[in-house]
Amino acid sequence: MRPVFSAENISAGYGDVAIVRGVSVKVAESEIVAIVGPNGSGKSTLLKSFLGLVRLFQGSVFYQDEDISKITPDRAVSLGVGYVPQVNNVFPNLNISENLDMGAYHRKGKTSIKAGMAEIYEMFPELEARKSALAGNLSGGERQMLAIGRAMMAEPKVLLLDEPLASLSPKPASVIMSKLELIRKNRVAIMIVEQNVKKVLSISSRGYVLVNGACVMEGDADTLFAEESSQQRFLGLETKSIDS
Repeated sequence: MRPVFSAENISAGYGDVAIVRGVSVKVAESEIVAIVGPNGSGKSTLLKSFLGLVRLFQGSVFYQDEDISKITPDRAVSLGVGYVPQVNNVFPNLNISENLDMGAYHRKGKTSIKAGMAEIYEMFPELEARKSALAGNLSGGERQMLAIGRAMMAEPKVLLLDEPLASLSPKPASVIMSKLELIRKNRVAIMIVEQNVKKVLSISSRGYVLVNGACVMEGDADTLFAEESSQQRFLGLETKSIDS
């Protein structure tokens, strides 16, 4: 399949220090791709490098065959690249409806915004039931749904998620995954950085494994860790903590 979004030979980091080195990833329409690895493997740094949130030393980022390597986060959103960071991903002093409205600033006209809001509430009825509640008063699972819903208000073609299951108990984590599968069915490409390897691979078609800033393994999600030796290599590997 032709990728909607891809990154080639990425080296990125902070200041003069490269955290990620020579990593290439891609995701196609209606596909979920996971980026997994031990703590400190550079997964979040890689995701941030796609949007200019960390320094890109080398490599290229492409969205629908357009080189967006030097793009700003705001411009990326306007093109169709959604991003949900792990923390600080909602406005706690605004209610649910206001948060969603903040995600619609690239839409034109009240009719479009209203239609977008209706679509999000259809996908996340849990949010509609509490649309007047302040985001700061929501549970962890509700906050993640709101963060994803706000990103979807911009009508992205690709959605980049940083640790969407972090700190969630099994039930809300399963709810979030079911929502991501719904989004995928709406022809959105999804790339997820995640620590919960088993859960994220269960909904992904492919996966990449990062260790010490390099991609050490990639393949179909259902066979990525099929060999016991590869599981031991991944789960038992001692790494230096550089960045998550």
